[in-house]
Amino acid sequence: MMRKLVIPALVVVASIFGAVTLLATSPQLKPAAIEPIAAAVRVQSVTPEPIQLKVHSQGTVVPNTESELIPEVSGRVTWKSPALVNGGYFEAGQVLLRLEANDYESTVARAKANLTRAEAEYEHARFEYQRLKRLEERQLTSKSQMENQLRAFRVAEATLQDARANYSQASRDLARTEIKAPFSGLVRAEAVDIGQFVSRGAVVATVYSADTAEVRLPIADRQLACLNLPMGHLGELPLEQQPSVLLQADYAGRKLAWTGRIVRMEAQIDTASRMVHVIARVTNDEQEVPLSVGLFVKAEIDGLQVEDVVVMPRNALRNGNRVLVVDEANRLHYRAIEPLRLYRDEVLISEGLEAGERVCVSPLQTAVEGMLVDPIDADGNPTS
Repeated sequence: MMRKLVIPALVVVASIFGAVTLLATSPQLKPAAIEPIAAAVRVQSVTPEPIQLKVHSQGTVVPNTESELIPEVSGRVTWKSPALVNGGYFEAGQVLLRLEANDYESTVARAKANLTRAEAEYEHARFEYQRLKRLEERQLTSKSQMENQLRAFRVAEATLQDARANYSQASRDLARTEIKAPFSGLVRAEAVDIGQFVSRGAVVATVYSADTAEVRLPIADRQLACLNLPMGHLGELPLEQQPSVLLQADYAGRKLAWTGRIVRMEAQIDTASRMVHVIARVTNDEQEVPLSVGLFVKAEIDGLQVEDVVVMPRNALRNGNRVLVVDEANRLHYRAIEPLRLYRDEVLISEGLEAGERVCVSPLQTAVEGMLVDPIDADGNPTS
């Protein structure tokens, strides 16, 4: 019985002794501090430079001059120019349409005959008046005869004036049987053919000038500050205040470009879009390829020239007009800046940065003031 109690007790004591010995002789573990891992961020060096601001817009080309051909006399069409078709080209003064002129020629002949008769009567009345005036000086005629002859002379003079006006009117009507082009250009639409009777005042064709073209470009109110346009100016801008504009379009598989100028600004603001429209004018004689009416073009307008501007990607801008600057110790610091313009994927900064500073352009979910980073450039190379 004693044996059964002693043996287990010895085993327990030996186990306790071994455990105490192991705890006493085990090595001491010292906690190690965790070193932070620097996050790799892309940076861009600050380089102030002069920048010419650009304003972009788009619009459809319209003719500078567009007119409707309207006959001033009535008649039947006897001849039509081959150029008087949709898209046809014509020169200034070219005859586009002829109307039947027989009736107008007869009217001119009758007016000419009346004019000849009026001239003869006028010459006779003038001669008689001068003869009686000489007799009156010698007191060989009565006063009533002199007054009657004066009246006859004035009536003959008025008849002559009327005959001349009728002859001039008849001649103009005869000339108007030929409808001539008011300028060099193209035919937009025509609605007449040979044998058709056209009435005075009816539209027979719509034509437009080919020497110049215009584009109506909408500009947002905030973009007007980038253009050197005089506010409140009425009419066309002076030549020295007309900004240059570059128009571009893809047409027939080619990229085409035209240069022009902003010639005026509409005074009225579009109530629907709150846009101000400026008018770009292109002189086709100065272009390699004429600018076609109806073409949709993109416009780039030259704006103000500003100095010491820093161009950064738009994602470099943080909340509250701030950026993250990386110092010499590769730590992040918030910096307030003054943005000059936000446009598309860029931000133009006018104040707040110095030349040579590094700005973080990587998107960071959490950026802490003084955080250690590993700066790299756009090619992935470390920066110092």
